[in-house]
Amino acid sequence: MGMSAPGHGPSEHGEAGLEKGAVDLQRYSHALMGTFGVPMRVLARGEGSYVWDADGNRYLDLLGGIAVNALGHGHPAWVEAIATQAATLSHTSNFFATEPQIALAERLLDLAHAPSGSRVFFANSGTEANEAAIKMARKTGKGTIIALEGSFHGRSTGALALTHKEAYRAPFAPLMGDVVFVPVNDEDALRAAVAEHAADLSAIIVEPIQGEAGVIPLTHAYLALARELTRRHEALLIFDEVQTGVARTGAWFAHQLHGVQPDVMTLAKGLGGGFPVGALVAFGEGPGSMLGKGEHGTTFGGNPLAAAAALATLRVIEDEDLIANVKSVGTHLRERLEAMDGVVEVRGEGLLLGIGLAAPASAEIAQAAVKAGFIVNPPSPDTLRLVPALTLTTAEADTFLTWIEGHLAAHPLTDDGDR
Repeated sequence: MGMSAPGHGPSEHGEAGLEKGAVDLQRYSHALMGTFGVPMRVLARGEGSYVWDADGNRYLDLLGGIAVNALGHGHPAWVEAIATQAATLSHTSNFFATEPQIALAERLLDLAHAPSGSRVFFANSGTEANEAAIKMARKTGKGTIIALEGSFHGRSTGALALTHKEAYRAPFAPLMGDVVFVPVNDEDALRAAVAEHAADLSAIIVEPIQGEAGVIPLTHAYLALARELTRRHEALLIFDEVQTGVARTGAWFAHQLHGVQPDVMTLAKGLGGGFPVGALVAFGEGPGSMLGKGEHGTTFGGNPLAAAAALATLRVIEDEDLIANVKSVGTHLRERLEAMDGVVEVRGEGLLLGIGLAAPASAEIAQAAVKAGFIVNPPSPDTLRLVPALTLTTAEADTFLTWIEGHLAAHPLTDDGDR
Protein backbone atom coordinates (compact mmCIF):
# COMPACT_ATOMS: atom_id res chain seq x y z
CA MET A 1 0.00 0.00 0.00
CA GLY A 2 2.99 2.35 0.16
CA MET A 3 2.29 3.12 3.85
CA SER A 4 4.83 5.18 5.74
CA ALA A 5 6.10 4.58 9.24
CA PRO A 6 5.88 7.27 11.93
CA GLY A 7 8.48 9.93 11.36
CA HIS A 8 8.69 9.29 7.60
CA GLY A 9 5.99 11.66 6.39
CA PRO A 10 3.48 10.92 3.60
CA SER A 11 3.33 7.71 1.67
CA GLU A 12 4.48 7.35 -1.91
CA HIS A 13 1.00 7.72 -3.34
CA GLY A 14 1.96 11.10 -4.82
CA GLU A 15 -0.52 13.81 -5.70
CA ALA A 16 -3.20 11.39 -6.84
CA GLY A 17 -3.08 9.61 -3.48
CA LEU A 18 -3.03 12.82 -1.45
CA GLU A 19 -6.06 14.05 -3.37
CA LYS A 20 -8.19 11.26 -1.89
CA GLY A 21 -7.94 12.68 1.63
CA ALA A 22 -8.55 16.23 0.42
CA VAL A 23 -11.61 15.16 -1.55
CA ASP A 24 -13.00 13.26 1.42
CA LEU A 25 -12.56 16.30 3.69
CA GLN A 26 -14.41 18.41 1.16
CA ARG A 27 -17.25 15.88 1.13
CA TYR A 28 -17.21 15.94 4.95
CA SER A 29 -17.57 19.73 5.04
CA HIS A 30 -20.58 19.56 2.70
CA ALA A 31 -22.37 16.72 4.48
CA LEU A 32 -21.66 17.05 8.21
CA MET A 33 -22.25 19.89 10.65
CA GLY A 34 -19.14 21.80 11.65
CA THR A 35 -19.55 20.75 15.29
CA PHE A 36 -16.05 19.31 15.55
CA GLY A 37 -14.23 21.78 13.34
CA VAL A 38 -12.07 20.60 10.43
CA PRO A 39 -10.82 17.01 10.97
CA MET A 40 -7.04 16.53 10.89
CA ARG A 41 -7.21 13.55 8.56
CA VAL A 42 -9.65 11.03 7.10
CA LEU A 43 -8.79 7.72 8.74
CA ALA A 44 -9.38 4.52 6.79
CA ARG A 45 -8.30 1.62 9.01
CA GLY A 46 -6.48 0.65 12.18
CA GLU A 47 -4.46 -2.22 13.56
CA GLY A 48 -3.18 -2.37 17.12
CA SER A 49 -1.82 1.03 18.10
CA TYR A 50 -1.61 2.25 14.49
CA VAL A 51 -4.08 3.91 12.13
CA TRP A 52 -3.83 4.71 8.43
CA ASP A 53 -5.38 7.65 6.66
CA ALA A 54 -7.13 7.68 3.30
CA ASP A 55 -3.81 8.38 1.56
CA GLY A 56 -2.04 5.40 3.16
CA ASN A 57 -0.01 7.32 5.77
CA ARG A 58 0.52 5.50 9.06
CA TYR A 59 0.24 7.07 12.53
CA LEU A 60 0.98 5.82 16.03
CA ASP A 61 -2.33 6.49 17.77
CA LEU A 62 -1.52 7.86 21.22
CA LEU A 63 -5.00 9.33 21.65
CA GLY A 64 -6.92 6.07 21.30
CA GLY A 65 -10.17 7.73 20.29
CA ILE A 66 -9.78 9.81 23.49
CA ALA A 67 -9.22 6.86 25.84
CA VAL A 68 -11.77 4.67 24.04
CA ASN A 69 -9.77 2.09 22.06
CA ALA A 70 -8.57 0.20 25.12
CA LEU A 71 -7.44 -2.82 23.10
CA GLY A 72 -6.20 -0.80 20.15
CA HIS A 73 -7.75 -1.34 16.75
CA GLY A 74 -9.08 -4.66 15.49
CA HIS A 75 -8.13 -6.90 18.43
CA PRO A 76 -9.08 -10.42 17.25
CA ALA A 77 -10.91 -11.43 20.44
CA TRP A 78 -12.94 -8.22 20.44
CA VAL A 79 -13.81 -8.55 16.74
CA GLU A 80 -14.82 -12.19 17.18
CA ALA A 81 -17.04 -11.42 20.18
CA ILE A 82 -18.91 -8.70 18.28
CA ALA A 83 -19.28 -10.79 15.14
CA THR A 84 -20.55 -13.82 17.07
CA GLN A 85 -23.04 -11.76 19.06
CA ALA A 86 -24.22 -9.86 15.96
CA ALA A 87 -25.00 -13.18 14.31
CA THR A 88 -26.84 -14.37 17.42
CA LEU A 89 -28.83 -11.47 18.90
CA SER A 90 -27.92 -7.82 18.45
CA HIS A 91 -30.73 -5.93 20.15
CA THR A 92 -33.89 -6.34 22.16
CA SER A 93 -36.11 -3.80 23.86
CA ASN A 94 -35.69 -3.33 27.60
CA PHE A 95 -38.83 -5.38 28.11
CA PHE A 96 -36.41 -8.32 27.91
CA ALA A 97 -33.10 -9.24 29.50
CA THR A 98 -30.15 -10.95 27.81
CA GLU A 99 -27.35 -13.07 29.19
CA PRO A 100 -24.51 -10.73 28.05
CA GLN A 101 -26.20 -7.79 29.78
CA ILE A 102 -26.51 -9.70 33.05
CA ALA A 103 -22.97 -11.05 32.83
CA LEU A 104 -21.52 -7.59 32.22
CA ALA A 105 -23.35 -6.10 35.19
CA GLU A 106 -22.12 -8.92 37.41
CA ARG A 107 -18.55 -8.47 36.15
CA LEU A 108 -18.55 -4.74 36.80
CA LEU A 109 -19.87 -5.20 40.33
CA ASP A 110 -17.15 -7.77 40.96
CA LEU A 111 -14.34 -5.61 39.58
CA ALA A 112 -15.60 -2.62 41.57
CA HIS A 113 -15.72 -4.66 44.80
CA ALA A 114 -19.26 -3.38 45.17
CA PRO A 115 -21.11 -4.35 48.38
CA SER A 116 -24.37 -6.24 48.59
CA GLY A 117 -27.30 -4.38 47.12
CA SER A 118 -25.22 -2.59 44.47
CA ARG A 119 -26.72 -2.31 41.01
CA VAL A 120 -25.75 -1.28 37.45
CA PHE A 121 -27.57 0.85 34.87
CA PHE A 122 -26.38 0.70 31.26
CA ALA A 123 -26.37 3.61 28.84
CA ASN A 124 -24.63 4.46 25.57
CA SER A 125 -22.10 7.10 26.64
CA GLY A 126 -20.50 8.84 29.56
CA THR A 127 -22.81 11.80 29.17
CA GLU A 128 -25.86 9.54 29.49
CA ALA A 129 -24.39 7.77 32.51
CA ASN A 130 -23.88 11.16 34.14
CA GLU A 131 -27.47 12.12 33.35
CA ALA A 132 -28.57 9.06 35.33
CA ALA A 133 -26.31 10.17 38.19
CA ILE A 134 -27.95 13.61 38.16
CA LYS A 135 -31.36 11.96 38.50
CA MET A 136 -30.07 10.00 41.48
CA ALA A 137 -28.88 13.23 43.07
CA ARG A 138 -32.34 14.71 42.54
CA LYS A 139 -33.93 11.64 44.15
CA THR A 140 -32.27 12.59 47.46
CA GLY A 141 -34.87 15.34 47.72
CA LYS A 142 -32.14 17.98 47.82
CA GLY A 143 -30.96 20.24 45.02
CA THR A 144 -27.38 21.50 45.23
CA ILE A 145 -24.61 19.63 43.44
CA ILE A 146 -21.00 20.62 43.99
CA ALA A 147 -18.73 20.19 40.98
CA LEU A 148 -15.17 21.25 40.29
CA GLU A 149 -13.60 24.01 38.28
CA GLY A 150 -12.10 22.48 35.15
CA SER A 151 -14.64 19.66 35.19
CA PHE A 152 -16.01 18.00 32.07
CA HIS A 153 -19.03 15.71 32.48
CA GLY A 154 -20.68 15.89 29.07
CA ARG A 155 -22.59 18.16 26.71
CA SER A 156 -26.24 17.21 27.16
CA THR A 157 -27.99 19.96 29.07
CA GLY A 158 -27.92 18.19 32.42
CA ALA A 159 -24.31 17.05 32.20
CA LEU A 160 -23.37 20.42 30.72
CA ALA A 161 -24.62 22.12 33.88
CA LEU A 162 -21.89 20.21 35.75
CA THR A 163 -19.23 21.06 33.14
CA HIS A 164 -17.23 24.12 34.09
CA LYS A 165 -15.93 25.57 30.81
CA GLU A 166 -17.88 28.74 30.06
CA ALA A 167 -17.46 28.43 26.28
CA TYR A 168 -19.40 25.16 26.38
CA ARG A 169 -22.10 26.52 28.68
CA ALA A 170 -22.82 30.06 27.49
CA PRO A 171 -24.65 29.32 24.22
CA PHE A 172 -27.19 27.16 26.05
CA ALA A 173 -27.85 29.16 29.21
CA PRO A 174 -29.80 29.09 31.39
CA LEU A 175 -28.83 25.57 32.42
CA MET A 176 -29.97 23.48 35.37
CA GLY A 177 -29.46 25.56 38.51
CA ASP A 178 -28.13 24.69 41.95
CA VAL A 179 -24.65 23.73 40.71
CA VAL A 180 -21.74 25.18 42.69
CA PHE A 181 -18.19 25.05 41.34
CA VAL A 182 -15.18 24.94 43.64
CA PRO A 183 -11.42 24.94 42.89
CA VAL A 184 -9.64 21.63 42.37
CA ASN A 185 -7.79 20.23 45.41
CA ASP A 186 -8.70 23.26 47.58
CA GLU A 187 -9.87 21.55 50.75
CA ASP A 188 -10.88 24.77 52.50
CA ALA A 189 -13.02 25.84 49.55
CA LEU A 190 -14.75 22.45 49.50
CA ARG A 191 -15.47 22.62 53.23
CA ALA A 192 -16.84 26.14 52.87
CA ALA A 193 -19.11 25.23 49.95
CA VAL A 194 -20.47 22.20 51.79
CA ALA A 195 -21.08 24.27 54.93
CA GLU A 196 -22.92 26.95 52.95
CA HIS A 197 -25.19 24.42 51.20
CA ALA A 198 -25.35 21.74 53.88
CA ALA A 199 -29.13 21.67 54.16
CA ASP A 200 -29.63 21.26 50.41
CA LEU A 201 -26.51 19.32 49.37
CA SER A 202 -27.46 16.37 47.15
CA ALA A 203 -24.08 15.35 45.71
CA ILE A 204 -20.44 16.11 45.07
CA ILE A 205 -19.26 14.98 41.63
CA VAL A 206 -15.57 14.74 40.69
CA GLU A 207 -13.26 13.14 38.15
CA PRO A 208 -10.39 11.41 40.00
CA ILE A 209 -8.18 12.81 37.22
CA GLN A 210 -9.55 15.67 35.14
CA GLY A 211 -8.77 14.71 31.55
CA GLU A 212 -10.15 17.58 29.48
CA ALA A 213 -8.70 20.16 31.88
CA GLY A 214 -5.18 18.98 31.08
CA VAL A 215 -4.81 15.76 33.11
CA ILE A 216 -5.15 17.20 36.61
CA PRO A 217 -5.10 14.54 39.36
CA LEU A 218 -7.14 15.02 42.50
CA THR A 219 -5.15 14.41 45.66
CA HIS A 220 -5.86 11.55 47.99
CA ALA A 221 -6.61 14.01 50.79
CA TYR A 222 -9.16 15.84 48.64
CA LEU A 223 -10.99 12.66 47.61
CA ALA A 224 -11.01 11.43 51.20
CA LEU A 225 -12.43 14.77 52.35
CA ALA A 226 -15.18 14.61 49.73
CA ARG A 227 -16.05 11.14 51.01
CA GLU A 228 -16.14 12.34 54.63
CA LEU A 229 -18.28 15.39 53.89
CA THR A 230 -20.84 13.56 51.77
CA ARG A 231 -21.29 10.90 54.43
CA ARG A 232 -21.67 13.53 57.14
CA HIS A 233 -24.35 15.40 55.17
CA GLU A 234 -26.10 12.36 53.65
CA ALA A 235 -25.23 13.37 50.11
CA LEU A 236 -23.98 11.24 47.22
CA LEU A 237 -20.33 11.06 46.24
CA ILE A 238 -20.23 10.61 42.46
CA PHE A 239 -17.02 9.66 40.69
CA ASP A 240 -17.02 10.32 36.97
CA GLU A 241 -14.63 7.60 35.78
CA VAL A 242 -15.62 7.87 32.14
CA GLN A 243 -11.98 8.55 31.20
CA THR A 244 -10.14 7.07 34.19
CA GLY A 245 -12.00 3.76 34.42
CA VAL A 246 -11.38 0.32 32.93
CA ALA A 247 -7.66 -0.13 33.72
CA ARG A 248 -6.62 3.23 32.26
CA THR A 249 -4.72 4.33 35.39
CA GLY A 250 -3.17 0.99 36.35
CA ALA A 251 -6.17 -0.11 38.44
CA TRP A 252 -9.56 -1.23 37.24
CA PHE A 253 -10.94 2.10 38.48
CA ALA A 254 -8.95 5.14 39.55
CA HIS A 255 -10.68 5.44 42.93
CA GLN A 256 -9.19 2.08 43.85
CA LEU A 257 -5.75 3.72 43.83
CA HIS A 258 -6.98 5.84 46.74
CA GLY A 259 -9.09 3.35 48.64
CA VAL A 260 -12.03 5.78 48.48
CA GLN A 261 -15.28 4.17 47.32
CA PRO A 262 -18.00 6.43 45.90
CA ASP A 263 -21.75 6.00 46.09
CA VAL A 264 -22.02 6.27 42.31
CA MET A 265 -19.48 5.66 39.54
CA THR A 266 -20.03 6.46 35.87
CA LEU A 267 -18.16 4.68 33.07
CA ALA A 268 -17.93 4.68 29.28
CA LYS A 269 -15.07 5.26 26.80
CA GLY A 270 -12.74 2.26 27.27
CA LEU A 271 -15.50 0.01 28.60
CA GLY A 272 -16.61 -1.05 25.12
CA GLY A 273 -13.15 -0.97 23.58
CA GLY A 274 -14.52 1.16 20.74
CA PHE A 275 -18.16 0.07 20.83
CA PRO A 276 -20.54 2.65 22.38
CA VAL A 277 -21.47 1.63 25.91
CA GLY A 278 -21.81 3.52 29.18
CA ALA A 279 -22.61 2.38 32.69
CA LEU A 280 -23.53 3.66 36.09
CA VAL A 281 -22.55 1.59 39.12
CA ALA A 282 -24.50 2.35 42.31
CA PHE A 283 -22.74 1.11 45.44
CA GLY A 284 -24.86 -0.41 48.20
CA GLU A 285 -28.53 -0.83 48.98
CA GLY A 286 -29.43 2.86 49.16
CA PRO A 287 -27.97 4.09 45.87
CA GLY A 288 -28.74 0.75 44.23
CA SER A 289 -32.48 1.28 44.65
CA MET A 290 -32.73 5.01 43.93
CA LEU A 291 -33.92 4.82 40.32
CA GLY A 292 -37.16 2.87 40.34
CA LYS A 293 -39.37 1.50 37.60
CA GLY A 294 -40.00 4.07 34.88
CA GLU A 295 -37.78 6.73 36.41
CA HIS A 296 -35.05 6.39 33.78
CA GLY A 297 -34.57 4.51 30.56
CA THR A 298 -32.67 3.98 27.33
CA THR A 299 -33.43 2.26 24.04
CA PHE A 300 -29.98 0.93 23.20
CA GLY A 301 -28.20 0.90 26.57
CA GLY A 302 -26.85 -2.51 27.55
CA ASN A 303 -28.05 -4.27 24.43
CA PRO A 304 -26.41 -7.67 23.85
CA LEU A 305 -24.05 -6.40 21.16
CA ALA A 306 -22.68 -3.62 23.36
CA ALA A 307 -22.49 -5.96 26.35
CA ALA A 308 -20.57 -8.55 24.33
CA ALA A 309 -18.06 -5.92 23.24
CA ALA A 310 -17.58 -4.75 26.83
CA LEU A 311 -17.24 -8.30 28.17
CA ALA A 312 -14.61 -9.05 25.53
CA THR A 313 -12.73 -5.87 26.44
CA LEU A 314 -12.66 -6.75 30.15
CA ARG A 315 -11.70 -10.35 29.40
CA VAL A 316 -8.74 -9.34 27.21
CA ILE A 317 -7.52 -6.82 29.79
CA GLU A 318 -7.46 -9.62 32.36
CA ASP A 319 -6.18 -12.43 30.12
CA GLU A 320 -3.33 -10.36 28.69
CA ASP A 321 -2.48 -8.74 32.05
CA LEU A 322 -2.85 -5.30 30.53
CA ILE A 323 -2.96 -3.60 33.92
CA ALA A 324 0.68 -4.63 34.38
CA ASN A 325 1.42 -3.31 30.89
CA VAL A 326 -0.28 -0.01 31.69
CA LYS A 327 1.92 0.39 34.76
CA SER A 328 5.18 -0.54 33.06
CA VAL A 329 4.70 1.41 29.82
CA GLY A 330 3.24 4.35 31.74
CA THR A 331 6.28 4.44 34.03
CA HIS A 332 8.60 4.22 31.03
CA LEU A 333 6.87 7.14 29.31
CA ARG A 334 6.92 9.22 32.49
CA GLU A 335 10.60 8.65 33.24
CA ARG A 336 11.76 9.44 29.69
CA LEU A 337 9.52 12.49 29.38
CA GLU A 338 10.48 13.95 32.75
CA ALA A 339 14.13 13.94 31.68
CA MET A 340 13.50 16.03 28.54
CA ASP A 341 14.25 19.73 28.22
CA GLY A 342 11.02 21.64 27.77
CA VAL A 343 8.96 19.25 29.92
CA VAL A 344 8.29 20.67 33.38
CA GLU A 345 6.16 17.83 34.75
CA VAL A 346 4.25 14.71 33.80
CA ARG A 347 0.85 14.37 35.47
CA GLY A 348 -1.59 11.49 35.73
CA GLU A 349 -1.42 7.75 36.26
CA GLY A 350 -0.82 4.72 34.06
CA LEU A 351 -1.63 5.51 30.45
CA LEU A 352 -3.52 8.71 31.20
CA LEU A 353 -0.65 11.18 31.10
CA GLY A 354 -0.38 14.93 30.70
CA ILE A 355 2.94 16.31 29.48
CA GLY A 356 3.34 19.72 31.11
CA LEU A 357 5.35 21.98 28.80
CA ALA A 358 7.55 24.94 29.66
CA ALA A 359 5.56 27.15 27.26
CA PRO A 360 2.05 27.23 25.75
CA ALA A 361 3.07 25.30 22.64
CA SER A 362 0.92 22.18 22.85
CA ALA A 363 -1.19 22.87 19.73
CA GLU A 364 1.90 23.57 17.65
CA ILE A 365 3.63 20.40 18.87
CA ALA A 366 0.51 18.30 18.26
CA GLN A 367 0.37 19.57 14.68
CA ALA A 368 4.04 18.74 14.16
CA ALA A 369 3.45 15.31 15.69
CA VAL A 370 0.69 14.33 13.29
CA LYS A 371 2.85 15.40 10.34
CA ALA A 372 5.57 13.11 11.72
CA GLY A 373 3.15 10.20 12.19
CA PHE A 374 2.01 10.52 15.83
CA ILE A 375 -1.46 11.37 17.14
CA VAL A 376 -1.47 13.26 20.44
CA ASN A 377 -3.89 15.78 21.93
CA PRO A 378 -3.44 19.32 23.33
CA PRO A 379 -6.23 19.66 25.96
CA SER A 380 -4.71 22.90 27.31
CA PRO A 381 -2.18 25.37 25.90
CA ASP A 382 0.74 23.96 27.89
CA THR A 383 -0.23 20.27 28.04
CA LEU A 384 -0.11 17.31 25.68
CA ARG A 385 -2.34 14.37 26.59
CA LEU A 386 -1.47 10.72 25.99
CA VAL A 387 -4.27 8.14 26.30
CA PRO A 388 -3.13 5.31 24.01
CA ALA A 389 -4.34 1.74 23.79
CA LEU A 390 -3.63 -0.27 26.93
CA THR A 391 -1.74 -2.65 24.61
CA LEU A 392 0.88 -0.03 23.68
CA THR A 393 4.37 -1.54 23.82
CA THR A 394 7.55 0.06 25.11
CA ALA A 395 9.04 -0.19 21.63
CA GLU A 396 6.08 1.68 20.14
CA ALA A 397 6.26 4.30 22.87
CA ASP A 398 9.97 4.77 22.20
CA THR A 399 9.33 5.86 18.61
CA PHE A 400 7.29 8.78 19.95
CA LEU A 401 9.72 9.53 22.76
CA THR A 402 12.61 9.72 20.30
CA TRP A 403 10.63 12.04 18.04
CA ILE A 404 9.45 14.45 20.75
CA GLU A 405 12.89 14.60 22.34
CA GLY A 406 14.33 15.58 18.97
CA HIS A 407 11.54 18.05 18.31
CA LEU A 408 11.98 19.78 21.67
CA ALA A 409 15.75 19.93 21.12
CA ALA A 410 15.26 21.52 17.70
CA HIS A 411 12.52 23.88 18.95
CA PRO A 412 13.47 24.82 22.55
CA LEU A 413 10.71 26.04 24.86
CA THR A 414 11.25 28.87 27.32
CA ASP A 415 9.10 30.03 30.21
CA ASP A 416 8.15 33.24 28.40
CA GLY A 417 6.85 31.26 25.42
CA ASP A 418 9.66 32.24 23.06
CA ARG A 419 10.83 29.54 20.66
